[in-house]
Amino acid sequence: MRRIGFSVLSLLCLSLLPAAINGVGAEAPAVELTAEPSHHLALENEQVRVFQVEVAPHASTLLHHHGHDYLFVTLGDARFTNEVQGKAPVEVKLADGETRFTPGDFAHTARNLADRPFRNVTIELVQDEKLRQAPSPWPPEPEGNREFPGGRVKVLFVHDGARVSEVELQPGATVPSHHHDGPHLVVAVSDLELRSDVEGRGPVSTRLKSGDVKWQPGGYTHTLTNTGKSPARLVTVEFKPGSAPAAP
Repeated sequence: MRRIGFSVLSLLCLSLLPAAINGVGAEAPAVELTAEPSHHLALENEQVRVFQVEVAPHASTLLHHHGHDYLFVTLGDARFTNEVQGKAPVEVKLADGETRFTPGDFAHTARNLADRPFRNVTIELVQDEKLRQAPSPWPPEPEGNREFPGGRVKVLFVHDGARVSEVELQPGATVPSHHHDGPHLVVAVSDLELRSDVEGRGPVSTRLKSGDVKWQPGGYTHTLTNTGKSPARLVTVEFKPGSAPAAP
C-alpha cells in the first residue's frame, strides 16, 4: 500500500510539473488601451482616439498595446519607467506640458516613480497607416511659428498628417486673426479661460480644466484671447480638410 501510494503521488507531481514550469515567468497578454484601467477614453472619431491617462503614485499600468502612432501631452512634471515588452526598462523624466510623438505597434507598461499621479493626454492618430508615407500637407515647421505681444505659437512636429503646436498666452494677450481650414484638437495644459472671436459669428467663451480636450471643426477665421488671470498653455493637433470628420 505504501509503495502504491507513493507511486500515485509521484505521478500526480509529475503531471503538475509542466503546468508549474509554464507558469514561471509567464507574462499576461497585453490588453487593448480601452481595457487598461489608467486610460480613460475621452473622445473618438475617424481621425483620433484620445485618452486621459492617470497612474497613481508608485503604481503601474497593465501591459497594454499601442496599435497606432500616437503623441502624448504631459500634465505636471513626471518621472516613470517605460517598460517596453522585450526591452530593458528606461527611466523617463518629463516636464509639465512636454509633448512627444511615439511610433506605434508595441506593448509596454508605465511605472510611476513619483509621489504624485502621472497624468497625460494620449492621442492616437488613427489614420497613421494611410498618412505615414504620404507627402506632408503642411509647410515647413518654422513657417507655422508666430510670436506676438504676450504670447507665441510654436510648431513642435508634424507626423501622419497632423501638425502639433504649443500655444502660450499671457493674461489679456490675443492670438492674431488666423484661419482654420481643417479641424483641430485642443488639449488644455493649464486651466483655460478663453474667448474666440469668430468672423461673422461673434465671441464664444470657453473654460477648460488642465487635461480637458475639445474637438473643433474647421472652416473659420478667428482671434483667441486669454481672458483669465493666469498664463494659458495649450497644445493643438491640426488636420487638413478631407481627412477628418466633423465635430461630434
